[in-house]
Amino acid sequence: MFKILFNPTRQMPTALGLVVAFSVVWSAPTPAVAQADGGKPEFIATTQRWLDNAVSNIRPAGAAPLRMEVAVGELDSRLRLAPCARIEPYIPVGTRLWGKTRLGLRCLEGSAKWNVFLPVTVRAYGLAWVVQGNVAPGAVLTEADAIEAEVDWAEEASPIVSNASQWVGQVASRALTTGQAMRQGMIKPAQVFQAGTQVRVVAQGAGFQVTSDGQALSAGVVGQAARVRMDNGRVMSGVVLDGRTVRLEL
Repeated sequence: MFKILFNPTRQMPTALGLVVAFSVVWSAPTPAVAQADGGKPEFIATTQRWLDNAVSNIRPAGAAPLRMEVAVGELDSRLRLAPCARIEPYIPVGTRLWGKTRLGLRCLEGSAKWNVFLPVTVRAYGLAWVVQGNVAPGAVLTEADAIEAEVDWAEEASPIVSNASQWVGQVASRALTTGQAMRQGMIKPAQVFQAGTQVRVVAQGAGFQVTSDGQALSAGVVGQAARVRMDNGRVMSGVVLDGRTVRLEL
């Protein structure tokens, strides 16, 4: 039976996007060898248990608890690994336990040092907004364009948009089809006015607020900056609040 020794100075990943740089070392009472006669090396089962534990606390910001599943792949059948008394699994730099990824395995105590990569797939099931019907590129999304359903949050790299207020009123950045989970890469803020539009400018500072009129010199997108020419001819930049309001911070 494998014995897993945790390093108390290392911490388990608790959030999506966290690059993990910890490792676990176990001692193998029997030599570790490559796949033989169609079977899997004994350390694969131990790796599965370690990964199940590692992903159990992963939870993206704003998400309800997710049902995590880990599928461990197989080493290249052509590999012939030298016997090893101590094997260390590790997460390669720049990777994370999310979607299709890989786990490194290296021999620390054996007749020959070796280092291999094991394919791993991490799935994270939970409720999300799913597109219903077809949505054309550039169309403004409404509440009728999606329903809640269980999806694999880790199926794609683009983060899930879990709150309806984050996508209702946004614009589809590409064609959307039924069954797609709503993700950040699929939407963008809507343009609410064009250059040349007369807008209301709200200038505010410490303890005061002044409202005046101006003319937009650039297109207005909610939450983004737009240039405005004031009645006195002065050009200023502010944040678009809605279809007719720009806020200036003084």
